[in-house]
Amino acid sequence: MEATVYNNKGVEAGKVELPEAVFGRRWNGDLVNQVVLSAETSKRKPVAHAKDRAHVSGGGKKPWKQKGTGRARHGSTRSPIWVGGGVAHGPTNEKNFDRKINKKMRNGALFTVLSAKLRDGEIMFVDSLGVSEIKTKNAVALLNTLSAVRGFEKVAYKKGNRAFITLPKSDTRVVKSFRNVPSVFVDEIRNLNPVDVLKYKYLIMENPELSLKALLARSK
Repeated sequence: MEATVYNNKGVEAGKVELPEAVFGRRWNGDLVNQVVLSAETSKRKPVAHAKDRAHVSGGGKKPWKQKGTGRARHGSTRSPIWVGGGVAHGPTNEKNFDRKINKKMRNGALFTVLSAKLRDGEIMFVDSLGVSEIKTKNAVALLNTLSAVRGFEKVAYKKGNRAFITLPKSDTRVVKSFRNVPSVFVDEIRNLNPVDVLKYKYLIMENPELSLKALLARSK
C-alpha cells in the first residue's frame, strides 16, 4: 500500500509505504462509536446540583411530637415534602461519567478511522511544511498552495473544521502560525485520536516517515 508524498509547494515529492496494520483496517462502526462516545462522556463535567436532605440546613429537631396534635407525623423539616427541604432524586455534580476503554480499543478505533480517511482520499502526506517563521499570512498561503492538489480543493476554506495537521514533534513556529486560522488544528502525532480525526475534513501529516513510525509503534 503506497501513498503520494507532497512538498510544501503542492508538488509530488515521492512515495511512502503505508503499514497495513494502520491503514488497512475494515470499517467497524460499533468500535468507533464506543470509543468516541467514551471520550466525549469522559470530558463531561456535571454542573447542575441540587441539595438533598443531608445537605440542607435545619431539621435537627422533630417539628412536633409524634401523637396527639392531630397533624401528620414528621421527623424533620429537611424532608423533601417541606418547603426548604432537600430535593429528592435531584441532579448532583458528584456524578462520574467516565467510561473505561482499554488501549487496544482506542488504537483500533483510531486505525479504523485513518483507514476510512485514506480510502476517501482525505489524508495528505507532506515531507515538510516549511514554516520558517511565525506568520499567519504564511500559514494561509501554505493552505492555498496545498488546495491545488486534486481532492484537497476545500482545505483552504475559512469556514468549518477543514484540516487537522499532525507533527512528528512539537514545532512552535507551526503551532503559532496556524493559531489564528480557525479552520485548522495542529497537534503532535502522538496525541492523535479518533475524535479529532473525525472532527476535521482533512488530515495533513508532516514527515510521514517519522509519523508512520510513531503510529506503527502504537499498533503493537
